[in-house]
Amino acid sequence: MNPFQLLGISDDVVNAIKELGFEQPTPIQEQAIPVLLQGNNDFVGLAQTGTGKTAAFGLPLLELIDFKSNKPQALILCPTRELCLQIANDLKNFSKNLSNANIVAVYGGASIVQQLREIRSGVQIVVATPGRMLDIIGRKAIDFANVNYVVLDEADEMLNMGFQEDINEILSTTPEDKKTWLFSATMPAEVRRIAKNYMDSPVEMTMGTKNSGNVNIEHEYYVVRAREKYDALKRIVDFNPDIFAVVFCKTKLDTQEVAEKLIKDGYNADALHGDLSQQQRDKVMNRFRDRSMQLLVATDVAARGIDVNNVTHVINYSLPDEIESYTHRSGRTARAGKSGVSICIINAKETGKIRQLERIIGKSFTKAEVPGGFEVCEKQLFSLIHRVQKVEVNEGQIEQYIPRIMDEFKDLDKEEVIKRFASLEFNRFLEYYRDAPDLNAAPYERGERPDREDRRDRGERGERRGSARDGSYTRLFINLGAVDEFTRGDMLSFVCNHSKISGKSVGKIDLKGVFSFFEVENDVVDKVFSGFKSVEFNGRDVRIERSGDAESHGFGGGGGGGARREGGRSFGARRDGNGGGFRDFSGKGRSERTGSYNKKESSRRKKW
Repeated sequence: MNPFQLLGISDDVVNAIKELGFEQPTPIQEQAIPVLLQGNNDFVGLAQTGTGKTAAFGLPLLELIDFKSNKPQALILCPTRELCLQIANDLKNFSKNLSNANIVAVYGGASIVQQLREIRSGVQIVVATPGRMLDIIGRKAIDFANVNYVVLDEADEMLNMGFQEDINEILSTTPEDKKTWLFSATMPAEVRRIAKNYMDSPVEMTMGTKNSGNVNIEHEYYVVRAREKYDALKRIVDFNPDIFAVVFCKTKLDTQEVAEKLIKDGYNADALHGDLSQQQRDKVMNRFRDRSMQLLVATDVAARGIDVNNVTHVINYSLPDEIESYTHRSGRTARAGKSGVSICIINAKETGKIRQLERIIGKSFTKAEVPGGFEVCEKQLFSLIHRVQKVEVNEGQIEQYIPRIMDEFKDLDKEEVIKRFASLEFNRFLEYYRDAPDLNAAPYERGERPDREDRRDRGERGERRGSARDGSYTRLFINLGAVDEFTRGDMLSFVCNHSKISGKSVGKIDLKGVFSFFEVENDVVDKVFSGFKSVEFNGRDVRIERSGDAESHGFGGGGGGGARREGGRSFGARRDGNGGGFRDFSGKGRSERTGSYNKKESSRRKKW
């Protein structure tokens, strides 16, 4: 008998999850499902992200719901729209063999009219973010009188994002005798308070130690000077040629700037933050999921709920403000039993925070050295050799070219061919890293002021090398903007692809609604105009003008200074999963309410 059937799951649901690759229940599923199937207990489950929590509560819900009735019987609250969509899609997949099963995802950034239409047509399970759920309740568009089960998923994160009052208001519209199931990765006092206020003698289960990290994650930290943090990031990425990572920054501005710098330096990267519309977020996440992007640069809020398999590394470009957030960040890797690495890039002043993290998660961090230039060259060279060994040869297509290839190589012996082939890549690495400096921070000397250098990690933004204000750059207008679903990273790639210029030639990008401004080095202006002579986007001509000409036609300017970032060309992460480069372009909406993290709530959180 199937292990899930032994836990009490029906044949229809088991057949559906078998098609999804579910073979053995995870520890949280094995312990929680039999308890939740009884349907008469409140429940608190503490487990890390990536341990199968959705199925742990989702499968029992599908057994307990009466699908003959079209009234809401279960409400699942979660902190972000990404997680909301993920849970809803998982439940739809689990229930595909059940007749009349209706699950609706309710979240901001999408049409509320469509969501209301789906609710009115009948629904048994509502998966929602608190902000949008309150909007719908305020319209008196939903009746929770028949709700028997409320699930609070990632409860600690909802509180961290300031949703306490929203949760209280939403739960007040549900019956007193409902059962509440709470799932959380950490157990701060606020989560304990929810359990006390809304639950009656809940069953508690803990996978591992409270607040502990995933045992399959290795934790490393690199100590560098704050002004060299970005260079260290590139060096670490180059030393891991097959990296597929989430890079965390503190603010939306830092996220965007780091992503832009990576794109300019030849990496497949993009930013994910709260200012993106739902369509823009979906586009970024789809690229990350299909591995056409290797580095996703994100804020804590934007990354919550991301469930992408095979993430190899989490890189903390900036340490989070709250200690508990580190657990959620690192949980983006080592999902579903796989292993992963969580990296912190810090300055010497922050080593005390590493010690605190070790105490909280109960794991030791390894102090690693930023690799030198020769080490990176060697790693990249043998990565290339291994890819050659594993490449699949298409005999049918390559056969016709073999005679000509052999003729080209007829004057070279095997050893010479191999050396020349390897040198194609190795020479580039060697040239770039020939005089690469040591990026590891030296111990403090007496009288040093690292805190002045740090300045909240502002050094990560690089040195400014010129702008339109000082005459080294020219500011240009383009008739595309945020309404065309462009991010600044998209605009950078779009300009570079059509102009055939390097990303390092582009300075500040000022994205507006229906138009934008961007700065380029003076000596590439003609290439930009030439490259856009006959370019169309979504059926309309793309127009480039000097900003002064555009402003004379009534387009607002605003802000001249641009910033060209330092940084050399990178080789290691230029590829996507299939060997691609920049994406090809042939062709701001309302973001999810996050409930500002108010001062009273902030004072309760565990700070550094």
